[in-house]
Amino acid sequence: MGRWARRLLIWGGGLALLGALFLGLAVAFAAQSLPSYNQLKATQNAQTIVVRARDGTKIAELGPSFGKWLDSDQIPDVMKEAMVAVEDRRFRSHFGVDPLGLARAVYVWATGEKRFGATSTITQQLARNVFLNSNRTLDRKLREAVLAMALEWKFSKEQILELYLNKVYFGGGAYGVDSASRKFFSHPATELNTAEAAIIAGLVKAPSRYSPTADVQAAVGRANVVLQLMREQGRISADEASVDVSAVKLQQDKAQNSVRYFTDWALPQLDVLLPETFEPIEVWTTLDVGMQRAGTAAIKANTPKGAQGALVSLDRDGAILAMVGGTDYVATSYNRATDALRQPGSAWKLFVYLTALESGYTPEDQVKDVPVTIDGWTPRNSGGTYAGDINVRTAFAYSKNTVAAQLGNEVGFGSVASMARRFGITTPISTYPSMVLGSSEVRVIDLTRAFAAVSEKGTSVEPYGIVKVTNSAGDTLYEHEASRKVQLVPDYVAAGITDLLQTAVNTGTGKAAQIGRPVAGKTGTTSSNKDGWFVGFSSGVTTGVWMGRDDAKAVAGLQGGRAPAQAFAAFMRYAVKDRPVEEFETELKLPEWQLEPDDEYYFGDPDDYYYIDEQGNLIEPGRQQPAPMPFPVEGEGLPPGQTPYQQNPDQALPADGAPQAASDDFLNRATGQNRPPAPPANRRGTPSPVQFPPPRQTQPPN
Repeated sequence: MGRWARRLLIWGGGLALLGALFLGLAVAFAAQSLPSYNQLKATQNAQTIVVRARDGTKIAELGPSFGKWLDSDQIPDVMKEAMVAVEDRRFRSHFGVDPLGLARAVYVWATGEKRFGATSTITQQLARNVFLNSNRTLDRKLREAVLAMALEWKFSKEQILELYLNKVYFGGGAYGVDSASRKFFSHPATELNTAEAAIIAGLVKAPSRYSPTADVQAAVGRANVVLQLMREQGRISADEASVDVSAVKLQQDKAQNSVRYFTDWALPQLDVLLPETFEPIEVWTTLDVGMQRAGTAAIKANTPKGAQGALVSLDRDGAILAMVGGTDYVATSYNRATDALRQPGSAWKLFVYLTALESGYTPEDQVKDVPVTIDGWTPRNSGGTYAGDINVRTAFAYSKNTVAAQLGNEVGFGSVASMARRFGITTPISTYPSMVLGSSEVRVIDLTRAFAAVSEKGTSVEPYGIVKVTNSAGDTLYEHEASRKVQLVPDYVAAGITDLLQTAVNTGTGKAAQIGRPVAGKTGTTSSNKDGWFVGFSSGVTTGVWMGRDDAKAVAGLQGGRAPAQAFAAFMRYAVKDRPVEEFETELKLPEWQLEPDDEYYFGDPDDYYYIDEQGNLIEPGRQQPAPMPFPVEGEGLPPGQTPYQQNPDQALPADGAPQAASDDFLNRATGQNRPPAPPANRRGTPSPVQFPPPRQTQPPN
C-alpha cells in the first residue's frame, strides 16, 4: 500500500509539475503577444449603433460613450477602493486568478448550495472585456485565466486597475468612470465623492438593473451594499460608510424618451438578422417621428391618473409607425405595447364575429339579446338590459355580451380560438365559454396586428420595425423583404366584419373614436374597469390603444369607449392627415354555397382560400399538397386531467389507441354523409364547413 501511495505521489507530483510548466509557457507566450499599454488604452471594445427613422432622421445613437481617459493618480482613491471592495477584494494579492475565491466556489458547488460560479477577478474581467466575449464556456474561462495571468505578468496592479476603470461598462452606453460620472452626476470623475463612487461601483454587476436613471431605489440599495463592504474591509471609516446615498443629485436623462420603447424592441432583432459584427452600423427603421410624438402626447394626455397606457400603430404592410410602451420611459422602461399580457375584454369579439360570419351569418341576420346560461355560466350585458330581437350588426355595435356568448357556443369555442390564432394571437387561449368576452390575455401588438389584417381585407400582416442595416461604408448588411401574404378569411367575411366595426364607431360604443373620416374599430373593457382598449383603422393605418394599471387594480371610470378611444382619435387625426380618405368595402358578395347549397358546401372551392379536401387535409391557396395545420390550440384552457383530444369522457378512441384528428360530425359533413338540416329561419344560408379548422377538436360537438 505504501508503494502505491509513493507511486501515486510521484506521478501526481510529476503531472502537477508538467501542468505548471505548460501553464507557465502559455502565460509567457500570451504575455509576449499582448499589445502594449498604449495600444490597450487606444482600443474601443463596443459597437456604435445609429438608429434612423423612416425619413432618415437620427432618433437615437446607442453604444459606447467614452469620457476623458484618467490616469491612475487622477482617479479618486475612494473610487478605486469601492471597485476593489465590491468586485475583487483580494485584487492586490492574487496573480490574476483568485485561488481562495475559486476554492470557495468549488466548495459551495460541491455542498449543493448553488450552481458552480466562481466570481471573476478584476484582471479576468479586463481580459474578457478587451480580448474575449461573454460566452459561459470552459474554453473561454480557461483562456480568460491565462490572459489574466499574462496581464499580471506584463503590467503593474495600478496599470491594470487604471485600464479597468477606464474601460468597464457602467450602463446607458457609458464606458469608463469619467463617462459614467458625467452621465449620472453631470461632473467629471475626478470630483466623485464617496456616495457617488459607491453608486458607480455597484453598477458593474448589472448595469441595466441598478442604473440610477431606470431605478433609483435599486441603485441606492446596491450602493449601500458597496459601502458596507468597504467598511467591513477597512477601506473607509464608519462615518464615511454612513453617507446618505439617496441625497445624491442625479442628472435628468433627456435622451431616454418614448422612442426607446421602440428601439428596445427592435434592436435585439439584429442578433438574428445580422451575422456577428462589431463595426459601427446604421439601422434604418419604420418609425415616423411625427407619429411617435403624436402617440406619446395622446397617451400622456388621456391616460387616467395612476394608470399606464400603451399604443402601437401599423401601416398597411405591417411597418410600425409609432410605439409607446408607457407614459414615461425614464420612470419605467417596461414596454407594455409588446410585453404586457392583458385581458382584451370585448375587443376579443372580433374573433367571435369573424368565426360567425365565416360560418354563415351576415350583419343583417336576426339574433336574440336575452338572458342565457351556457354550462353554468351566465353572461350579462353592460347596464344589465336586454334588447330582444336585434340584428348581428346592432349586437356588435353595442357589444352585447349575451349575443357573443350564443354565437361562440354555436360556432364552437375552439373555432373562435383557432380564428384568433389564424390572425396572429400567440398567447394561450382558453376554450371555456367566458373566452368570448376576452378572458384570455393578449399583447397590444398582437391584437393590433389582427385588426390590421381585417383592414387589409382579410390578408395576413406581419409587424416589422427594421427596414435595412448599413455599415460605415454604406454597404447594406440587411434589407427587409416583404413577408408572403396569406388570405386568412374570404373577402365577404372581411367585408362583413368591417361593416360591423364601422358601425361600432358610427353609432355604437366607439363613437369617441370618430375623426371626420371612415373609421372601423372596437372597444374593450374588462371587469371592474381594470383594462380599457380601443383598436381600429382608417386610411390604411391601424392603431391599438390600451390603458390600465400595472398591478391590474381597477381604474375608476376606465372604459374602452372613453379614454382609449379618445387617445386613438387624437393620434389618428395626425396619423392620417396627409393620406387620402378611403371608404371601406362592406358589400357582402356571398359565395354560392351560402346562397344555394351544393357540393361546394361540403368540399370548399380549391381556388378560394384554405379549404379541406375529401380526405380531411388542409390545402393552402394555390397548392395541391396538404399544408401543416397552423396555430395549434390543443390543450389550452382545458380542465385538469382532460386531454385535448377527448374532452367528452364517453368519447372512445380508435382501436389503435391514437386520438381521432377530427370530430365524427366534421368527417360526416366533409364526406357528404349525414348532411346538415335546412338553415334556420333567422339565418341567411347555412353554416360553412370548417374551411380553416383548429388542428384538433378542442370542444365537444355542439
